Amino acid sequence: MDCAFCAIVKGDLPAAVVLDEPDVVAFLDARPVFPGHVLLVPRTHYDTLADLPVPLVEPLFEAVQRVSTAVLQAMGAQGTFVGVNNVVSQSVPHVHVHVVPRTKGDGLRGFFWPRHKYESDEAMEVIAASIREALG
Repeated sequence: MDCAFCAIVKGDLPAAVVLDEPDVVAFLDARPVFPGHVLLVPRTHYDTLADLPVPLVEPLFEAVQRVSTAVLQAMGAQGTFVGVNNVVSQSVPHVHVHVVPRTKGDGLRGFFWPRHKYESDEAMEVIAASIREALG
């Protein structure tokens, strides 16, 4: 398998690593939205968040929480954007979490824009019911 993130985890591909723990590795994105944009990956390869075993969810997102706080401090940011792509827009098929420093007026667009209202409350409830059903 040719996975760039697995190569970074193994030390075979250079990266600016900011966190190296038994279950999680975090490094600067080589093509950041803004300086300080960090990617966190589980050390073991899983394609998507749905594939990540439940016991790894806590160590990954606990690390996301700590890195998000550190990015705020280190970059003098006012907030962070934390996101996970699954398949669509996932350029490397190894589950990873983005932590992007944000500052009011930074011009970031494209993650959740444009936004649209539901056609009606009824249409909204049909979608909510479908998601509840899928959750079991």
